[in-house]
Amino acid sequence: MFPEASSFARVIEIKNTEEPLASGSVERSCLDREHRVYASLCRDLNTSKSENCISDAICASSTDNYPEESIKNTLVPSDRVGHRASYWSSKGATNPSAPESLVYKLASQLCVITEFHLHPFQAYFQFGFPIYSSKAVRLQIGHLKGPLDLESGEGNEFPGVQHFPEDKFAWTYSSPEFPMVQENCLQKFKLPEPILCIGGILRVELLGRVQTQEMDGQYYICINHVQVVGRTLSPAFDVEKIDEQGKCTLKYNPERICNSSALEMAEAESSSRSHIHRFSESLRTWERLIVNTFQGAGPVNIDDYDSDYDFYVE
Repeated sequence: MFPEASSFARVIEIKNTEEPLASGSVERSCLDREHRVYASLCRDLNTSKSENCISDAICASSTDNYPEESIKNTLVPSDRVGHRASYWSSKGATNPSAPESLVYKLASQLCVITEFHLHPFQAYFQFGFPIYSSKAVRLQIGHLKGPLDLESGEGNEFPGVQHFPEDKFAWTYSSPEFPMVQENCLQKFKLPEPILCIGGILRVELLGRVQTQEMDGQYYICINHVQVVGRTLSPAFDVEKIDEQGKCTLKYNPERICNSSALEMAEAESSSRSHIHRFSESLRTWERLIVNTFQGAGPVNIDDYDSDYDFYVE
């Protein structure tokens, strides 16, 4: 089990039916409940698949040209979107030791993080094609101290604001520093051991600068893409009421597993029916083409959803 699990001050298992308790068995019932929940938690941790756990970008310590160079751009792997460069850029600094940081929301309140990846941006539109990497990087994991006031946000999405006060976040884990190379590639940094992130907030610290901009002689850090690799827990698990010491309540609702599985099966079935329908339509279209070929018919229009070609049979 992860040492971070000691933050769970209380365990709740949600059930639709209440089990009758014999006299004097309250403590035993609590122990049985905790055993079931932690056993399910361990099973989920060992069976979930590794993936990019970032769901959204929250804020950056600074942004040079907002929103064109927003932290939102680091969610996209490509350094170009359409005809526009896609990257985040810090403000310039005369001190090469000036740090920067990028804060992200994870896909779940409970994630196991194993490594993180960064791709520094190479300015292909500047003379010499400079790469604005940092000297080193560090990962921090934590949670919000309270709700964020996002007046311009919609739904659960963050608007990609430029800056939030440091006192909005509490950090419970800091990784070692990893050296970063000044190369145009996705650089991977593996944590010494997997970390259980409780609270769903993550910060990438960019420590030190190596590249100046010819136009103003100041040091910048520019990042093209960020990935955080790990395993998100199933919807059956959630946490609430995280206090200043990081203590919280672990909630387990096994029915969410069934609901999630049923939804995935329904989506898969719908997708399968759609593919079968398209395949059948395609077969019928080509059958008409073959018949018309032998009958010496005129032009046949093949409209197979993605095709607008006209085939002429002489």
